[in-house]
Amino acid sequence: MIAGAQVTLTRENQPSQEAVSDKDGQFSFSNVPPGPFHLTITSEGFAEQSFSGVLHPGEIDDVPSLTLPVANNVTEVQVTPSTNEVAEEQLQAEEKQRVLGFVPNFYISYNPNAAPLSPKQKFKLAWKATIDPVTFGLNGGIAGIEQAQDKFPSYGQGAEGYAKRYGASYADLVTGTFIGSAILPSLLKQDPRYFYKGSGTIRSRILYALANAVICKGDNRRWQANYSGIIGSLASGGISNAYYPPASRGAGLVFENALIGIGESAAANIFQEFIVRKLTPNLPSRQADKS
Repeated sequence: MIAGAQVTLTRENQPSQEAVSDKDGQFSFSNVPPGPFHLTITSEGFAEQSFSGVLHPGEIDDVPSLTLPVANNVTEVQVTPSTNEVAEEQLQAEEKQRVLGFVPNFYISYNPNAAPLSPKQKFKLAWKATIDPVTFGLNGGIAGIEQAQDKFPSYGQGAEGYAKRYGASYADLVTGTFIGSAILPSLLKQDPRYFYKGSGTIRSRILYALANAVICKGDNRRWQANYSGIIGSLASGGISNAYYPPASRGAGLVFENALIGIGESAAANIFQEFIVRKLTPNLPSRQADKS
């Protein structure tokens, strides 16, 4: 037996005794009453060994040499996915969210503790939102309404006027999405998504939706002023001066578009909070709210 092994002597209805083997692997117990006994030998890195016997009156019992086999090493490896991997999995689920099964609804998380997006994932989401076929179709509808109302009359009518309105509207969408939902959120470490509340009183949910037009979650998951969205709207409005008719340009257009953007966000958030989830099929079960 090895040196330094822990040896425990137990007997029925008697207190146990302990000893440690010496450098030669020897050990001994004194004043042991006669009767059945049980030895347990343990040592770190070795499998436990045991021996049972009976000590007769006046007998000195020599226990046979015991060999401690090397213990089987059990290595437990726990693999924890990185934050980026968790975010990618959640993002893939969000990219499948479509109202009525076809209208993209990518910028909403039904998971209140969703992992923050990396800059690459923020740009990926912006790209997917701006090139979705439904986005092109909805933008065409907006351009058609503007033409019917003769908005921006300098564009004229006919196919050329429609094309100009369509291009301007789509440019607004692209610049607003990329600046306010990808570039600035990456620089300022903010999350461009709306986090569905889904619980509480109607009043609390309305106030939450309205507040989220001007606040957002940071990548640190703390609430903060939505500088990305607000500055993004102003920047997009400034860029729009490059392609809107001269009569419609100026600071007024910039701030008007920014205020309209904030108002649209507030209305969209209320719509998200009370209606959209019910119209969005195939939500992951772990995210779906039961209220």
